Parts: sequence; C-alpha cells; structure tokens
Amino acid sequence: MKRFDPARRALLKSGGLAAVGFAVGGRCLASDDKHSAPLAELGYGQVHLTAGPLARQAEENHRFVLALDEDALLYPFRKRAGQAAPGSDLGGWYGADAFAPGATFGQWLAALARYHAIDGDVAAREKVDRLVRGYAVTIGTGFYEKNRFPSYDYDKLTLGLIDAKRYAGNDDALAALRRTTQAAVPFLPPRAMPRMEHEHAAEEDFTHHVLDESYTIPEYQFLAWKLTGDAQHRRLAERFLYDEFLLPLARGENTLPGKHAYSHVNCLSSAAQAYLSLGRRAYLDAARQGFSFVDAQSFATGGWGPDEHFFEPGSGRLGESLAAERKSFETPCGSFAHFKLTRYLLRITRDARYGDSMERVLYNTVLGAKPIQSDGRAFYYSDYTRRAEKTFHPDHWPCCSGTLPLVAADYRICTAFTDAHGIYVNLYVPAQVDWRQGSARCGLSIETDYPYASAITMRVRVPTPQTFTMNLRIPAWAQGARVAINGKRVDQPIEPGTFAAIRREWRNDDRIELELPLAMRLQPVDAEHPNTVALLAGPLVLMRVLDRGAPASMSRDTLLSARRSGDREWRIAGDTPPMVLRAFADIGDERYTAYQDVAMSVSPS
Repeated sequence: MKRFDPARRALLKSGGLAAVGFAVGGRCLASDDKHSAPLAELGYGQVHLTAGPLARQAEENHRFVLALDEDALLYPFRKRAGQAAPGSDLGGWYGADAFAPGATFGQWLAALARYHAIDGDVAAREKVDRLVRGYAVTIGTGFYEKNRFPSYDYDKLTLGLIDAKRYAGNDDALAALRRTTQAAVPFLPPRAMPRMEHEHAAEEDFTHHVLDESYTIPEYQFLAWKLTGDAQHRRLAERFLYDEFLLPLARGENTLPGKHAYSHVNCLSSAAQAYLSLGRRAYLDAARQGFSFVDAQSFATGGWGPDEHFFEPGSGRLGESLAAERKSFETPCGSFAHFKLTRYLLRITRDARYGDSMERVLYNTVLGAKPIQSDGRAFYYSDYTRRAEKTFHPDHWPCCSGTLPLVAADYRICTAFTDAHGIYVNLYVPAQVDWRQGSARCGLSIETDYPYASAITMRVRVPTPQTFTMNLRIPAWAQGARVAINGKRVDQPIEPGTFAAIRREWRNDDRIELELPLAMRLQPVDAEHPNTVALLAGPLVLMRVLDRGAPASMSRDTLLSARRSGDREWRIAGDTPPMVLRAFADIGDERYTAYQDVAMSVSPS
C-alpha cells in the first residue's frame, strides 16, 4: 500500500499552469484539538434558497417524490410478503423480483420527510405517514429471502424510517424500525464483508453477500441509536465497522485502490460518525486520510471513481480513462456520499478545504444532472471523455433516482453552520439563513450570481446589536479576496484556504461585500498526463462545447485567454466561429469535453 504524498498533490494542482497560482491552504484541527464540539448543522427549514439553479433543482425533486405512485412504491414489499399488491410494479432495478427490489424506497421516504422539514409541506408529511403505514404491515423475513442486497436495503430503510421520525414527526416510524431490524438481522453477514467485484456473475447463493455493502451500515445505525436509545443499533454499528479497510487508512496506508468508489466513500462517513458517537480518534483519522486519498485521484470537477472504482496512485489510469470510459463519476450517488463526508469533516475540523471540495462537486457534477423522468430514467454517470454527452442510465429506477432528491434537499444544510461564537458561511448561494445566536434570532441574506460573478453581498438581520463572529470561507484558489463591511474594507489579512473570522458588534442591515476573484487556471488530469488539462474559472470547470469547430490541441496561453461572452458562456477568440466553453450545469444535449490537450511545454535550452 502506498503512502499519500500531499506535497505531490499540491504541486500537481499548482503546476505552474495557472494565470493565478492555485494555493492549497487551511488548517486541519480536529474538534478535540481546539474546540469542544463540532459545528452545528442548521435545520432544513432554517435555510431558504431563493431563485437560482439550486432552488430549481430542489423544487424539481420535491415535485418528483410527491408524484411517485404509492402502490407502486409498496409493490415489492407487499409482493415479497405474499400480500395482495394493487397497482403496478415499477420494474427496472426496483421491481419485486428485480436487481435491487425496493432499494430506493427508504431514500424516497427520507427525501419526502426532508422536503416537509424545509417548508412544512403538508402533502409531503401525509405521504410519509401513508407510506410508513403501508410499509409497516409488510415487514417480515420474506423481503430478505433470496435478496442479494439485505444490508443495502436495510441500510436505506433505516435512513427512511429515522428521517420519517426526525423530520416529519411520524410516531409509527420507530416501531417499524424495530420490526425491520428484527426481520433483517438474520440475513446480515457476521461482520463487514468486502464486496467481491468480479465473482458475482456465477454466484447464486445470496447468503455470500457478494455485491452487498454491509460496510456502509454503521452511519445510520449510530444515528438510530442516538434517536431511539436502543443499544441494538449501537451493537450493529460497531459490528459492521470495516476495520480492515479503515484502520490502515488511519495509519496513512491507501486501502482504496480496486475498491467500489461510492460505497467506500459512504464507509468513510460511517467512520466519521463512529468518531462522533464513540470518540475513537482512529476513525476520524481514517475519514480524513480517506478523503485525502480520494481527493488525490479526483478529476478537476471533484468527481472520482471512473467505472465506479479507485485506481492505484501514480498509475496514470485517471488520464487513461478519458479515452473511452464514459462512466467517469457516479454523479447523484457520488455527490450524496461526498456531501456527507465533507460535511462531517468540515463540522469536526473547521477546515475550509472540505467546503472547497463540496463546492467543486456541487457546481461541476450534480447541479448539471438531468432531471429524473416519470418512467424511471435517471441521470447516473458524468462523462469526461473527448466527445462526452449527458445520457440516462439504460435501466429504469437505478440507485441515483434515490440519491438525487436527497442531494437537492441537502443543499440547505451544507450552506452554513454555527457554534457558540457565531456562524460559518460555507456555500455562497442565493439564500436567506436564520439561526439563533444565544437568545437572539439572527438572519443573513446572501445575494449573488457566484460562481459566474465574483461579487457576493450579504446583509445581517438582528433584533438588537449582537456581538458574534462571521466566518467566511475563502476558497484556496481565491488569491486577492477582499471583504468590506458597510463599504469599508476590513484591514485583517484574508488568507485563501481558510475561514476569514470577523468578530464585531453587528447591527441590523449591516452589509458585507465579499469579492472572490475568479482565477483562471489549468489543472492536469493527473501527473502522468501533464498536457491534458481542465480550464477552471474560480470553482467552475469550463467545458468545451463540440458542436462548433475547434482545434484538437492549443497552447496553454490560448486556453487561458477564454473570456466571458454572456451570463453563462466563455469564448476563445481567434477561431471562426469562436471556441465556446460552458459549465457542466449549462450544457444540455450538445457534446462537450471536460479536458483539453495543450501543446507540450518546451524546456528552456
């Protein structure tokens, strides 16, 4: 196993390629190094997204889960319980005898509960209530017999039921969870089992857990234990901690190569939750080191895991994947896992690098996902090949149809965090944020067209003057960032890669103006392919649209000469017609490429 070399990664990202250099910064202090507790998450209803692409995607997914047919959702559970099953079988991955029967039910239930928590939507709560009642009468061992994913299904059902209680106030959910656990436990493996990637084709004995993901179970079991006080959930959480994967990570050994990417990033969230629940430092170290290894083999977009797997560091396989591997990143599922992990690590460490990473994944992957269709077609993979396109997964109702509604709901709880001393603003998205600072009800409005524009304006709402700290994330690439309050520039240093902490007495309608210069820079896909680069402007990867003529390669200076030519477009002059570049969220059905070939650098003689 190879040890991680952070200096090599930092050099790769700076590489002398940018017009403005890329800086890797930020402190990494665990909560027990400096602070007594992690940052607190705000509630779903405390952040209101105002008009913009995040709000649109959240509303789109809210409507989607509300429209799901309830009999169809309950069909696989009723059918496998030997009960009357009115309505239709959704088929695809979800059907009663399908690849993963009922697998996304728990995620859709959780999404409905979260959308209720966002705005008090009565229809969402009532749908949660009906689904919990309908599911409860089907609970039994029949669902898990000849089921290749007992751990996977139980994990998602646990999430749905605890969220039904936490966010929709469903009083029957915890009783359903107890019975679900009783039904599932006989079918779970004795411990966290490795996923055997290449042995399932001839495997008929489902009890061998060939494709199952038991190592993701601990996160929601710890949460269920905290919610219910039932020690069985703690025992299950500890039983499925994947120590043979996690403890070498904690020692700095890279155990990721060859592993299934999405599920093992979820496993890192289980490690973070184990640290919060048990206080065992090794699990925090595993989550932090694991994140560093993932980050070291991520694309410029923040996506990772071509063909759903991690590679050996230094192999050059990330760059090689651009030739033909269209399954570059498992987008909604991978983003869901990435947001969870970076949210844990940001809260625990207060390190701005995790917010930077979350932002990069947000704008360059999941925000550009095509909407789920009513027949179950779902956007699954981001494609980074040389003639890429956005397509739906060939199978209906795949796992990403369960995670996209959750990701879109979770934008709110990623926006800001609080502690006893103030607020940490993490994502600069159009929003109204409300929180309680001591006994005072405080608010913050965020107005911006970031990341398409560098200016961010925030206004403070307080009932009376209040003294607290406003912590503003300054991205690592944001050299020359500036902060002004009520038109007067703050005189403290603003360091990229940190949270700028501004403590003062805040008065109602105080105006904060943050300027984040959108640095243009190039980032190679990996060290082995230094002349295959992505062009970035601030956090955005600018992708070349291929429905217009463009040269196969160009100079670095030519690529860096791209300039804005509209609200959502950049152009490189000199060609007829000019080369057009757009962010992933602004690409529709046209072909594109995320990486460009640039002429080899000539060493001075």
